[in-house]
Amino acid sequence: MCCVCTMAQNGFLEQKPGFATIAIHAGQEPEKWKSGAVVPPIVTATTFKQPAPAEPIEFEYGRSGNPTRNTLEECLAALEDGKHGFAFASGLGAATTIYSLLSAGDHVVCCDDVYGGINRLFRNVVQRMGIEISFADFTNLEKVEKVFQANTKMVWMETPTNPMMKVIDIGAISKLAKKRSSDIIVVVDNTFLTPYLQKPLNFGTDIVVYSLTKYMNGHSDAIMGAAIVRDDKLAERLRFLQNAMGAVPSPMDCYLVNRSLKTLALRMEQHKKSSLIVANWLKKHPQVLSVMHPGLPEHPQHELARRQMSGHSGVFSFVMAGGLKESRKFLMSLQIFILAESLGGYESLAELPSLMTHASVPAEQRAELGITDSLIRLSIGLEDPEDLINDLEHAFKATFSK
Repeated sequence: MCCVCTMAQNGFLEQKPGFATIAIHAGQEPEKWKSGAVVPPIVTATTFKQPAPAEPIEFEYGRSGNPTRNTLEECLAALEDGKHGFAFASGLGAATTIYSLLSAGDHVVCCDDVYGGINRLFRNVVQRMGIEISFADFTNLEKVEKVFQANTKMVWMETPTNPMMKVIDIGAISKLAKKRSSDIIVVVDNTFLTPYLQKPLNFGTDIVVYSLTKYMNGHSDAIMGAAIVRDDKLAERLRFLQNAMGAVPSPMDCYLVNRSLKTLALRMEQHKKSSLIVANWLKKHPQVLSVMHPGLPEHPQHELARRQMSGHSGVFSFVMAGGLKESRKFLMSLQIFILAESLGGYESLAELPSLMTHASVPAEQRAELGITDSLIRLSIGLEDPEDLINDLEHAFKATFSK
């Protein structure tokens, strides 16, 4: 499906009206519940009474469907401009279920700069199942086209990428795949941006996948994943696998994420504003060599970002002076930023991808991508940006003062 968009004054895509309203009301109708509850209840039942054998009213077993989970899935689909939503126990649980759409002998084309857990899943698990994986720099269409094979059945991309923050042309990659075969499934991990800032389905992709743990939940208190699609037949296949494989979330976690979606628009606006303030400060710091933030005009894919995004979120990376000794000292000197993995919560986090989130990526691939011991990834939370800047300055002084 083509994306017909208008540009906002800041050059990024203009926000489509109604996002916050959809987040609050889609799937939340009080009429769904006999009590008329405005806030969807947490239904913990694992099984449901049937009036006759094999004739369930709507639900029969918690793995196959749950009122709280279905409410979340309906809201997710609406936010994504999709038709069908699927919730999973984690982002990797969603990815594992999606890869189960494939068979031995199939081939996957994946972007080279990808979350370390996905890289590990592909290299150490998926390939053992007889599925081939080829990695390529998706910012170069010629390189991508060269790795396609006759048996290519899926394309997997993250944009912006993790942790190098490369922006991938979703529409161009989708067209490239569909030109070779309409059966190739194009998947986009949209975790960094959420549907508030980017909607991959509008650029021709088949599946949007999330780690809901991050911005969609935004409170660092629930691990979940999701997939959203438009195609009915693809939805049938995913629904079967969701039930057959059983990587489903608890009703409590579904409630937490559904609750968090109600403030997603507000949170993403603040993440967007604060991260740009911090990024602009960092790029002027004498101990910073480069800042990787798609909102900065000097970012290599800044113009592309403006065409397919409504701004950038709170996660970005930068390269500081020195090596492992300096980066360790810097990270351990932070007082407001918390040294921890993950991202997207209300609290600001900092981490060293080479030793933490991407330690499982082969050393030669890390070197090729630029994931060095001087690369720091930040997740800008909801604190006052001035306090975050002061914290960073304190850590720089503690690291480089003589």
